[in-house]
Amino acid sequence: MKRKRYAIVGTGGRADMYIAAIATTYKDVAELVGFCDINPCRMAYYNNELQTKAYGCHGAVPTYAPQDFDRMIAETKPDTVIVTVPDRLHHVYGCRAMELGCDVISEKPMTTDFKKCQEIIDTQKRTNRKYTVTFNYRYSPRNSRVKELLQSGIAGKITSVHFEWLLDTSHGADYFRRWHRDKKNSGGLMIHKATHHFDLMNWWLDSEPETVFGMGDLKFYGRCNAEERGMTNFYYRAKGCKEAENDPFALHVSPGDRVDKLYYQTEHADGYFRDLNPFSDGISIEDNMSVMVRYKNQAVMTYNLCAHCPWEGYRAVFNGTEGRLEFTVVEQGFTRANEDMSVYGMREYAAGDTDRKKMVPEILFQKMWEKPEVFSYIEGNGGHGGGDEKLLDDIFLGVKDDPLGHAADFRDGAQSILIGIGANISFQTGEPVNVQNLIKL
Repeated sequence: MKRKRYAIVGTGGRADMYIAAIATTYKDVAELVGFCDINPCRMAYYNNELQTKAYGCHGAVPTYAPQDFDRMIAETKPDTVIVTVPDRLHHVYGCRAMELGCDVISEKPMTTDFKKCQEIIDTQKRTNRKYTVTFNYRYSPRNSRVKELLQSGIAGKITSVHFEWLLDTSHGADYFRRWHRDKKNSGGLMIHKATHHFDLMNWWLDSEPETVFGMGDLKFYGRCNAEERGMTNFYYRAKGCKEAENDPFALHVSPGDRVDKLYYQTEHADGYFRDLNPFSDGISIEDNMSVMVRYKNQAVMTYNLCAHCPWEGYRAVFNGTEGRLEFTVVEQGFTRANEDMSVYGMREYAAGDTDRKKMVPEILFQKMWEKPEVFSYIEGNGGHGGGDEKLLDDIFLGVKDDPLGHAADFRDGAQSILIGIGANISFQTGEPVNVQNLIKL
């Protein structure tokens, strides 16, 4: 069997899942042929890793600067380009890859605003290349179980949904330490983070968003908020800073560990600091967001995202004509001060706190006039609740039997970010937004 050839643009933390998968699990069907990144030191880091046993002794691959992206495609001849650059650049490399004859696998979110989204849609239609958006949360067994139950009609027609996502004070703070803190880079948490959540809801409801109204603000992180609470201990970044040593909101990295090698030891090449103070100036994203969405099937969702909670997880409640389905996930029961669990994409969260997990069944359905029933599922292993492994199978082995519709394309990617884009517009205008009018599919 001929192996498919893959090139990766963007060699930050999110690239590792794909690099390791190609070099090990899928080495018989996939071949890594090139890296493209603004930082040559990060590419060198991964090329060193590729020569270790942990990465199957794959061997180093050619590296290219961003201005040499076209040359990389010409010289390495990839079948597919995997895009893991900062969100604001997804459309740049995704569109150019399709124009040069490659399929695209894009990290979520697909992009950050409706103009860039339209550019991706138009390029895909013009080139007829395959454009995959990697929504790994769809694949986790617990989320798939909810989809099965809703698809079975057990709750009848869904009339309303409440969905809340809680980021704890370790993981949540991380978005305010790094490039995501600038809304121009990430679109804010409504797009960068919540695109996962909105895609889940679109998939669970088997519908598309129509009208979006939202309110959001920066209420906890940032210097002004910290000053109002009486904070006086301000610093620029955590590395080498005595004031940050006992700050539970600081990023604490041990010399020689992966974050040190991938970011601290490479920062001189591009000036990117991974460990800014989340209570500093220059933050333009929100940390508290509430959104109302009306779907084409007339279901209405209320959604809330808070980025400074004492525990991490999510709750989704579906009210239907036959009953009510309640779904609770505890991803992290609590985080101790200075216990850093926040290196996003580097390690999966530990199991939730046992006592909290005992408090609420994870999937509970109560039919009209009847007692509640608890539904079980087989927990998955690995990242994103066991979703990463199944997602990678679909990416590198191809989609086979897919009765739940796990595999996501550019349309799914667009529909997921439309809610976040609409919410961002609504934050500014105070008006509801018909998001289907923002793009033409």
